[in-house]
Amino acid sequence: QVQLVESGGGLVQPGGSLRLSCAASGFTFSHYGMTWYRQAPGKERDVVASIGLSDEIDEITYYADSVKGRFTISRDNAKNTVYLRMNGLKPEDTAIYYCNTHLGGTTYWGQGTQVTVSS
Repeated sequence: QVQLVESGGGLVQPGGSLRLSCAASGFTFSHYGMTWYRQAPGKERDVVASIGLSDEIDEITYYADSVKGRFTISRDNAKNTVYLRMNGLKPEDTAIYYCNTHLGGTTYWGQGTQVTVSS
C-alpha cells in the first residue's frame, strides 16, 4: 500500500536550517508529483512547495511566497524520497510538515514531522 514517511524535523533557532525527508513506497514514485504542506496550531494546512516529474526536461517546482528563496524542494527517484531544504528559518515556519501525493483520485498523506523555530 502507499506509504509516506516524513523525518528530519526538530527544534532549531531562528536563522537555522533543516532538511526534511519524505520516503515513499507502494507506488511508482518517479511517475508522480509530490507536495509539502504545513499546518501551524489553529491554522489550515497550506501548500509549502511542490515538485513535478523528474523525466520532464525542466522539472517544475512551485513555492509559496512565504518560503521563496529560503526553501528548496528536490527529489531522488533512486531513493523514492522527496526533500525539503529549509534555510533562514523563522518562528512563523513553526508547524507540522506533511508530504502528499495524488494517485488515481486518492490523496495520500504522511504522518507529519514537527518543526519548531525558537530561541
